[in-house]
Amino acid sequence: MRYKKYTIIFILLLFPNCTNINIEGKKSKIILANNFTNKGFTVIYNEDLYNSNAISNKIDDRSLVIFQKNLKKNTQVKITNILNGKSLIAIVGKKSKYPLFNNSVISKRIADSLDLNPDEPYIQIFAISENSLFIAKKAKTFDEEKKVAAKAPVKSISINDLNEIKIKKTSKKKNYRFSYTIKIADFYFKDTALIMIKRIQTEVNIQKPKVKKISDKKYRVYLGPFNNINSLQKSFNDIKILEFENIEIIKND
Repeated sequence: MRYKKYTIIFILLLFPNCTNINIEGKKSKIILANNFTNKGFTVIYNEDLYNSNAISNKIDDRSLVIFQKNLKKNTQVKITNILNGKSLIAIVGKKSKYPLFNNSVISKRIADSLDLNPDEPYIQIFAISENSLFIAKKAKTFDEEKKVAAKAPVKSISINDLNEIKIKKTSKKKNYRFSYTIKIADFYFKDTALIMIKRIQTEVNIQKPKVKKISDKKYRVYLGPFNNINSLQKSFNDIKILEFENIEIIKND
């Protein structure tokens, strides 16, 4: 027992800027970093979802509001459609219930602006810290940049304007395939990652959780790959029983 406690303390000291996980307890305590980020599948709000109690609160179709369980109300976030690179700035609304598999609920306006595919609404959510906003407001423009800006058409907007959309275009990939993995957590040491593997195998009916060496100081515990949405969703919902709040879904190259 002492060994486990010391292991947990050691892990917490080594991860000052990352999500921390209490491996020993039945419930996992999540400590969010300032710049919270998460990749996963969102839900595009509609009245049917609300009427069926799948979502506990309403979102106006024209709003730039997002429901996100990990973030406080009024947190500004950058939402990116990972499949095409389009992004915008939105704001977190009040706490809301929504399906475990999804990392958020967004309005129809956000979905349309990002050109999301309803069959694969894969997004990244990035929380914008107050310091980042302050720096953006105070940013200086050199004379050379001013000359270029005066001649160039306006294609993007200030980070402070929640009613406009910043769009980045990327080329579409050929030979598309559906392939995702579930990232459970990253650790500095392989031994710690193996403790997580043991817990998953003991407490959840999930086959073959894996450890991947990302770098000399990062070992990732993950599930997959998954080649269809049904198997991905089932495994994600199964692992959510352990209450790791920042599990991510990562698209494979």
